[in-house]
Amino acid sequence: MFDIYDKCVEEGKKHVFRTQEALEARLSELQREMKAAGIPTIIVFEGWSASGKGSRISRLIYHLDPRGFKVFTMVKPDDEEKRYPVMHRYWQRLPAKGNITIFDRSWYRCFDFVEGKKNKDTEDRKFHNILDFESQLTSEGYLLIKIFLHISADEQKKRFNKLKSVKSTSWRIKKSDLRQNENYVKVYRLLCEVLDKTNTPNAPWHAVNTATGDEATAQVFSIVIEAMEHALEQKSRGLALDPGSATVSAPVRPQVSLSLKDIDLASAVSDKSYKKRLKALQEQLFMLQNELYRRKIPLVIVYEGWDAAGKGGNIKRVAQALDPRGYEVIPISAPNEEERSHHFLWRFWRVLPKTGHTTIFDRSWYGRVMVEPIEGFINDEQRLKAYDEINRFEYSLTQFGTIVIKFWLHIDSDEQLVRFTARQNTPSKQWKITDEDWRNRSKWSQYEAAVDEMIAKTNTPDAPWIIIESNDKKYARLRTLEELIAIIEKRLSQKDNVPEDYRQ
Repeated sequence: MFDIYDKCVEEGKKHVFRTQEALEARLSELQREMKAAGIPTIIVFEGWSASGKGSRISRLIYHLDPRGFKVFTMVKPDDEEKRYPVMHRYWQRLPAKGNITIFDRSWYRCFDFVEGKKNKDTEDRKFHNILDFESQLTSEGYLLIKIFLHISADEQKKRFNKLKSVKSTSWRIKKSDLRQNENYVKVYRLLCEVLDKTNTPNAPWHAVNTATGDEATAQVFSIVIEAMEHALEQKSRGLALDPGSATVSAPVRPQVSLSLKDIDLASAVSDKSYKKRLKALQEQLFMLQNELYRRKIPLVIVYEGWDAAGKGGNIKRVAQALDPRGYEVIPISAPNEEERSHHFLWRFWRVLPKTGHTTIFDRSWYGRVMVEPIEGFINDEQRLKAYDEINRFEYSLTQFGTIVIKFWLHIDSDEQLVRFTARQNTPSKQWKITDEDWRNRSKWSQYEAAVDEMIAKTNTPDAPWIIIESNDKKYARLRTLEELIAIIEKRLSQKDNVPEDYRQ
């Protein structure tokens, strides 16, 4: 069992303190070394009210290059932030490679550190969220340092009284702070449980008793310095940070015996039937979009498929049915320099739809397991890890209440050749065909095997793959609209049961 008092004593004995000047100089030097090594660092400060988080952070950053770090004070989510999954605002604030992000309070505030109350129905989900988030970061090479600043109940009360006695600082004491002191024992027990369950090899907790003043400040510096030195040593030896054993994977449907070669692509539709059916389906989808907005249900539509499979035209027919104020189409290409300096899912977390809105991805995070391995950008170990990360990402979306619909637009090789040739021979369409398209076509068998594996490994109960036969573009558009409508109607027929902790 994690005991904060014991941990403070243990941490205090563990660190050999240098002079404050030596610590500051070493930290400044390490910032440059971490930058050169491309290691992103996240420092989390949690602790009791009036435990000195602000002053320790100020001392810590004083000698750092301000171009290489950011500090975020995480208060309760505002109305806009509540319209996204819980971890959305933290993913947005992740540092780029070589940079430092410091959180003054963090994702741990999903627990009640004022009253010390527990709700067993939601506690497990909160721990799942946290352990999953932290393991994804550290397995991707982020250094995560978690520091808990501790004071006794008497010390906290003494500090409150001192702050209240001065007019210029009295505003800092809130009713919630006083309630925490009144419920100190209950909060302490909850804190011990939270720190114990999240004290993992990849992201251990460091407890510091700030009643010791300057000694506590030196201890904070030592914790950060030693963690950075260890990370640099691991990097120099070609070793990854220990991801720990806390990873909680999302439930995945067993692999299915499905191959693209087994798909019948003969389906087609007449022009007359297409026009009539298209209009009816678009009108139906428009009404459903309004109901999603009213029910505050976000919708994510993922389009993947072969080059020239008709993704653009398919997306256009879906978008035509939607109110433009409630949707966005996000075209995904190769990641730029900034995006490559973050976790590969970072750029997708930033453009998720808020409640009641729709985001359509024209290609997506699945490039990680299709394009990047084939082009040699990642190895087999990274590819297999990405499948789990993607499943967990989509699981977090569906647990928030998001509808996730994934389409693979399928054509055969002969049809692709016909479309490539037509584009090349039509001046107004030549911009659609590139040398890269022809190069990708030469790797058809590799991509076919990658798609089969992708569908098998990420065809989960809440985010299944739907293969759209697309040799006939018009048939494909109708079938896509029909699938969208059926899935949305099924979701709307269900009672909303999104857990409170996923709604922030």
